[in-house]
Amino acid sequence: MIENHFEAAGVRGWLHARRLGTGDECGWRADEPVVLASVVKVPLVLEFARQVAAGQLDPRDRVCIGARDRLGGSGTAGCADDVELSLRDAAYFAMTVSDNTAADVLCDRVGLDNVRSLVRELGLTHTRIAGAPRDIVASMIEDAGGPERFAELFRSFSADRVLAMRALDPGWTNASTPREMTALLEHLWADRGEAAAQVRQWMGQQVFWSRLGGAFPAEARVWGKTGTLPCIRNEIGVVEYPDGARFAVAVFTRSGSLVQREPAVEAAIGAAAAAAVGELRGDQSVP
Repeated sequence: MIENHFEAAGVRGWLHARRLGTGDECGWRADEPVVLASVVKVPLVLEFARQVAAGQLDPRDRVCIGARDRLGGSGTAGCADDVELSLRDAAYFAMTVSDNTAADVLCDRVGLDNVRSLVRELGLTHTRIAGAPRDIVASMIEDAGGPERFAELFRSFSADRVLAMRALDPGWTNASTPREMTALLEHLWADRGEAAAQVRQWMGQQVFWSRLGGAFPAEARVWGKTGTLPCIRNEIGVVEYPDGARFAVAVFTRSGSLVQREPAVEAAIGAAAAAAVGELRGDQSVP
């Protein structure tokens, strides 16, 4: 059963899967609120692509990312020197390597209120867009007692102390439900416009494969977007089999551990997704 994979990894898990175009679905706690973490970059980048398609933004506009902009992490967020790039490349980095600073640049140009309007337009009534990555980090610094010695103090916190922060509270932070995230994916795959096509292309170029990507056979195509915070590991994506069947899957986990590398949790995300897809495919061999 789906939940067994979460239990075996020692985490709480939430999942929803749907077979695109048929209405068939299955899930586990699919309507409970979950922390999006970097999964929020999917609606953000979709709104960017929509504004480009509408002629409201030039994707070639240049932006410079300096020391004050960098949050640390992958892509431009972790660079040692100033970086200049186009808005289009910022979107590419935000989706493929989950670059937080690139996502901040897009938020500045796109406008968070426009992302919120997009979410409402798509009928995602339980999805909250609370802020850009820098806003989520700022809340963690504030909850830790201020910027002085934040990194040093954070390393001394217990998992319970971290889990009490607003950034990990689905009642405050960027949040949704697994069912609404597969609904977002269903919209992306049904939309024949250039904006949705661009987002699908970037999701297909994501470099992380240890969650959804590693759980399906080599002949299946996988598009995805991860989301990670302390104690939080997620991924949403679409799996396409050679026979043309497509499945949208959204998996969210919450653990009581601050360990940075948790291979068992990464594997559980993929295993639970594969079990859900196997159920929808009628594959009795999937545990």
